[in-house]
Amino acid sequence: MTSPSEPAVVLGAVTLVMAVVALLLALSRRKQVRRCREMDAALKSAEARTRSAESRTDDLEAREERFRAEVGHLVSTRLPALKLNLISSHHPVPGLLHETTTGPEEAELLDSVLAKVSEIVLTERRRVDAAARAALRGASQDSQALSYRLQSELDALQREFTGSRQLTHRMLAADHLNEQNLRLVQRTAIVCGAWPGHVRKDTYVAEIVTGASSRLRGFDRIKINSRIATNVGIVGRAAEPVAVACAELMANALEHSRDDLAVDVSLIQTGNGNVSITVDDAGKGMTAEAAARGVRLVSAADQDVMLTELGDPPSQGFVAIGRLVADYGFHVSIDNPSPYGGVRAVVTIPPNLLASIDEEAEPPSAMAPQPTVAPKAERRPAPPVETAPSDETSRASAPEGADGLPQRRRRGPAASTGGLAVPSYRAPDPERSRKAWSEFQDGLEGSRTGSDSEETK
Repeated sequence: MTSPSEPAVVLGAVTLVMAVVALLLALSRRKQVRRCREMDAALKSAEARTRSAESRTDDLEAREERFRAEVGHLVSTRLPALKLNLISSHHPVPGLLHETTTGPEEAELLDSVLAKVSEIVLTERRRVDAAARAALRGASQDSQALSYRLQSELDALQREFTGSRQLTHRMLAADHLNEQNLRLVQRTAIVCGAWPGHVRKDTYVAEIVTGASSRLRGFDRIKINSRIATNVGIVGRAAEPVAVACAELMANALEHSRDDLAVDVSLIQTGNGNVSITVDDAGKGMTAEAAARGVRLVSAADQDVMLTELGDPPSQGFVAIGRLVADYGFHVSIDNPSPYGGVRAVVTIPPNLLASIDEEAEPPSAMAPQPTVAPKAERRPAPPVETAPSDETSRASAPEGADGLPQRRRRGPAASTGGLAVPSYRAPDPERSRKAWSEFQDGLEGSRTGSDSEETK
């Protein structure tokens, strides 16, 4: 038989074991619950990270799509617009396709592409333009030298030739055609960076303007009015540049006005010592855009003008004037309207480019306009002069007033003269007329020789 305490011990041991097992189960369950919670949290975090990654992926794809669209817009729209903008600023370059959503880095990158392309294109254009200028300059200078030689030969023929009047007229016409061709070649050479190609001595202002008008077709429409002293001239280094500028302005006035309208040219010396040459035409004038462009071209500030910017056919007159203004220091203004509705162009020559020429040593040309003078009032015949009485007779015959002082005697009415004197008629003298024409021809040949004797290639 067993003792009663053994079952109790066994029961207590079993109870203890069950309690330990329950405790272990409770601890295990708690660990499992905590692990499940951690797994749920990790799963939720993984899902959040997945959603964030998907969102970032979508953003990157949208950003990449926008950048691809911006690159396509750059290639298809902005670069062609940049090409036109480099030709004329009136063609604007469009901005970004999505300015609000494009990041600053992408915008800066795309704009840097435009700036780099613009720099490369301008550098290449300048290189090509410099090569074209060099080729044109060489060809123009050679042609200019040949034209000067042809002009010398024609001048010699005119002095030596004594043929028929018709043949003489044709020879003069050939000389004038050569002058027109020489002006065009000279203008092209100046635009391409060459000097005018003609050395002068100090020349009268009136002779320079008259010589400039003789280089143009339609020179008979130019009316020159001089109001300066005949001894005022321009120093030799600036004489030909001023002549070229005047010729281009007068050619522009002739071209933009009708063939039956005159072009008025006035020469005047201002109070500050400048000499102004004013060219007024009666054409239609210039638009505001053309006037602004012309002012920019004839000024000395901006001379970086390419040949491709001169139009087709190229308009070289204002560009040539601008280069001469920058090199020689006179001033040209074309932004004022003329009193006839056209354009007023003014060439202002400062005192440092003026010279005083001895008219006896170097007489002015007979073809140069003489300065105008104020018209004289018509004089009527003077009445017969009365014999003035002697001092003694005057004092004796003068009546005295109440205070003893002599009084002035009032003269009677003057006698009538009976009208103006009739001018006498003088018969023509053939010998005197022949002498006058001979002196005129000698003066013409002398001025022609003196103004064009010094030439250079």
